[in-house]
Amino acid sequence: MSEDILPQYIQYLQESSSYPHPVEGVQLLQTHISFVLLAGNFVYKWKKPVNFGFLDFSTLEKRKYYCEQELILNRRLCPDLYLDVVTVTREGNQYSLNGKGEVVEYGVKMVRMPEERMMPHVIGAGQLDHGQIDRIIEVLVPFYQRAEGTEVISEFGRAASVAVNVLENFDQTEAFIDQGALGRDQFDQIGDYARAFLKDELRFERRRAAGKIRDCHGDLYSANICLTTPVHIFDCIEFNERFRYSDVAADVAFLAMDLDFHGLDELSTYFVERFVEESADPGLVEMLDFYKCYRAMVRGKINLFTASDPAVDISVGTRCREQAARYFVLARKYAVRVGG
Repeated sequence: MSEDILPQYIQYLQESSSYPHPVEGVQLLQTHISFVLLAGNFVYKWKKPVNFGFLDFSTLEKRKYYCEQELILNRRLCPDLYLDVVTVTREGNQYSLNGKGEVVEYGVKMVRMPEERMMPHVIGAGQLDHGQIDRIIEVLVPFYQRAEGTEVISEFGRAASVAVNVLENFDQTEAFIDQGALGRDQFDQIGDYARAFLKDELRFERRRAAGKIRDCHGDLYSANICLTTPVHIFDCIEFNERFRYSDVAADVAFLAMDLDFHGLDELSTYFVERFVEESADPGLVEMLDFYKCYRAMVRGKINLFTASDPAVDISVGTRCREQAARYFVLARKYAVRVGG
C-alpha cells in the first residue's frame, strides 16, 4: 500500500513526534488484517476495517471489542507484554495518540520484544535446541491446565465441529488446483484422509471425555513465540472462537508441524514426546498427524491467498507459492503416514 493511500491516522503515527516516549524512527509492517507500528520500545497494532466472513473488523465498535479481547486473551500468556487498548483521536485536523476529541481508531499497545530472540530468527541461525523446547513446554503445560474447558467449549471438540474448520480448507483451495502449488492427486488424497479420520467420531469423543478441549491459543507456531526469559507466546486468535476452542492436540500439532516444515524433525518429535510426558496426555498422539495435516493445509492456503493478492510484489508472490507447495507436500506426508 503506497504512502498516499494509507489511512491518515497511520500516516500520523509514522512520525516519531506522535509518541509520548522516545522514538528514533517508526517501522510500519502490514498483514491482510493489521497495521503494526514498531515505535521505540513499543509496538502498536491497529486492525484494518475488513470482513472476511470468519473475521469481521468492519466497524469501529467491532475493532474496539476485538482489541479488548486481544488484550484479555493474550494476557493469559503474556501479562507483561500486552499493556493497554489505546486510541487515536482527532480534533479538527489534528490527530493525537490517547488524546481528546473524536475517537478515530482503537489499537493495542505492546512491549517490543527483541528481534534476535524471536523464534524464526533463532531457527534461522541454527540455534534452536532441546533446552529452548523445554522452556516452551514449561509455559504451555500449565497454560492448558488452567485454560477454560466448559461444556460450551467442549462442543467444539466434536467431530462435526472440527469438520467445519478442516473441510473449509478444501473448499477454499480447490480453485488453486493445478496452478503450480497444489495438484489434484494431492488435494484428493489429503481430503480423503481428513474425511475418513473425521468419520471416527469416537476418537474425538475420547478427547472430550478426557477434558482436552480447551480455550487454546489457536495460532501456536514459531512466528508467535519469543525465546526470552521467560518465554513469551503471543498473538492468539481473538477474532473467532471456533479457531481457538479446540483440542489441545490441535495447538501442539501446529508447532510440531512448523518444526517439521523447517526441517527440524528431531526437535518436533522431542517437543511432542516431552509435552505428552509433562502433560500426562498419551491420547494426544493418535490425533497428532490429523491435526498436523490440518495445520499444514491452513498455512498452504494462507500462502496461496497472499500470492494471489495483486497488491503484493512479484517476489513475495513467488515465495508464497513456493512455501504453499512445501506445506501441501507436508500435508500429504501426514495423510499417507502409516497409522495416521
